[in-house]
Amino acid sequence: MLSFIVNILSTPALIVGLMALLGLALQGKKIEDIIKGTIKTIVGFLILNAGSSFLQTGSLNAFGDIFNYAFNMQGVVPSNEAITSLGLVEFATDTAYIMCLGMVTNIILARFSNLNYIFLTGHATLFMACMFAVIMNSLGLTGVQLWIAGGLLLGLVMVICPAITQKTMNKITKTDTISLGHFGSCAYWLTAQIGKLFKGKSKSTEEINFPQRMSFLRDTTVSIAVTMIIFFSVVTAIAVGKGILQEDPSILIQSYPNLSGLLNIGAETETHWAVWAITTGMNFSAGVTIILSGVRMIVGEIVPAFKGIADKLVPHATPALDCPIVFTYSPNAVLIGFLVSFIGGIVGLAILIAIDASLVPVALILPGVIPHFFCGATAGCFGNAEGGVKGCVVGSFIHGLVITFLPALCMPVMGALNFANTTFADADFSAIGIILGNIGKFVTPTTIMILCIVLYLLPIISKLLFSKKANINADKDKA
Repeated sequence: MLSFIVNILSTPALIVGLMALLGLALQGKKIEDIIKGTIKTIVGFLILNAGSSFLQTGSLNAFGDIFNYAFNMQGVVPSNEAITSLGLVEFATDTAYIMCLGMVTNIILARFSNLNYIFLTGHATLFMACMFAVIMNSLGLTGVQLWIAGGLLLGLVMVICPAITQKTMNKITKTDTISLGHFGSCAYWLTAQIGKLFKGKSKSTEEINFPQRMSFLRDTTVSIAVTMIIFFSVVTAIAVGKGILQEDPSILIQSYPNLSGLLNIGAETETHWAVWAITTGMNFSAGVTIILSGVRMIVGEIVPAFKGIADKLVPHATPALDCPIVFTYSPNAVLIGFLVSFIGGIVGLAILIAIDASLVPVALILPGVIPHFFCGATAGCFGNAEGGVKGCVVGSFIHGLVITFLPALCMPVMGALNFANTTFADADFSAIGIILGNIGKFVTPTTIMILCIVLYLLPIISKLLFSKKANINADKDKA
């Protein structure tokens, strides 16, 4: 039963579908409208997930492999999915309890504090719950003590992360009815602050004027396809020049499992490397297009459905959704953010190599294509919203550095998973892990649990105090 519940809670489409059903039911909608709204919300998320999966398997993972071969890169590959799968081997029960308690404490905070955000990105919640289980276990917390501390802290993080990005989210979406439910928030916030340095000095990425002969690039699908075909072709040509096609495919595929199409493994007819590069670049554009289609359907259904929850259960509640929710608002910034963040990751790796060679041993964090796409693209949207093209470019580059350095600093506090050849990718995981891991070195497990309780109660106490003060002032005004 616990496994079934965790599966439900870690499936974003089902979570958001249940929320849509609840919201429509609370509004007293007809049964046919409830069914239609619920199914369309779930299908919208499934379309988004299908686009994300197609993007990863069709081109992102392949680009990472061909890039690493072309430039002979070796090191730690950040991947939330990979390190969570390792963590669940030993900490599955702890993770499940923390996740369930975290979602409950999230709703309580949304109801009784001024942080009215309900975090609906289930897989991100699972990843964060796993990280808390791993780190807190390494600090000496076990059993009920671990579950309470982790659940309270998870619920707190699930309202703070949307809160710190909300001002810029309002600028991106031109509404306050949607928030961002993704654990890269501290880096997105930083990108937005960097973007503000260029406020009024640069036009939006969506206002880029192309020459008449290049007007086709105004179409997002076309511009992304052209850009990624060029990138794939150049990197693949370098790999071919280094002899990738002359190596034993059966051995090479073990290190680069996403290059079966290039190596013609299992293919009936041989594919030329240039054709592979072109089609894989096109796959990238197709994946983004599918994602944008799913986002439009979700936004069209979840916002009106959520009104019932906001009116009846959690006043002023705002749904916090996964990062692709911003892609449809500034698609040019998505592409620029990804590419520049990836370049920042390469520069960050070069800096880590220099530090490791001359100063102190550090983990070498490879520029993971998946985090640099999803997080870098989101950072690009935040930088663009505050500072146009310049804010997008500079902010995304700094973001690439941040998600390179933070995972390197976080690895020493990962306890039982410290020696795994992967780590968490998104900025909030690393930032929270570094803070929690280092605080835990100086206090007892009981103190950590008490600290988590106090931190969790602060937003509720703060609202009560401000409400009381506001009532006193109102009484004085009447007098």
